[in-house]
Amino acid sequence: MSESTNLKEVLESKLPGVELAWSEFRSQQRVIVPALQIAQALRALRDAGMDQIVDITAVDMLEYPGATDRFEVVYLLLDTQSGQRLTVKTHLNEPDLKLPSAYPIWIGADWLEREVYDMFGIVFEGHPNFKRLLLPDAFESFPLRKDYPVKGRGERHNFPIITRAES
Repeated sequence: MSESTNLKEVLESKLPGVELAWSEFRSQQRVIVPALQIAQALRALRDAGMDQIVDITAVDMLEYPGATDRFEVVYLLLDTQSGQRLTVKTHLNEPDLKLPSAYPIWIGADWLEREVYDMFGIVFEGHPNFKRLLLPDAFESFPLRKDYPVKGRGERHNFPIITRAES
């Protein structure tokens, strides 16, 4: 394994004057980056050796004690040479639920961004094939939002029931 890169120094040099919140848990580094600088931060991290995007997900912070933002988008990055990992977070609030796509940086972000859109309604601008991945195109809700009713909004009744044919 190669040596780990000091990612804090990398980001601070590429984003001068931007307030970054760093933390560590069980030897895993985390950083919170303002949404306006997320594309620049992700590109700098890729150039510093974080060559794989492992996952993109989101958290609806509605009703979380002490939460000041509605959504947290989480990027999990990996340097495959050193094994170093980094969790990058950014926050969004309604009505502006848009982030630049990470697809131009890592093509592996393709389906990950589409899944976050399907479940939370967060739009990734500049994605080359931005359409629903898990739900039908006619589905208008985002089921992993905390304000989505447990039994749904009646959408299931509008879609055909598909059953397996008996053999």
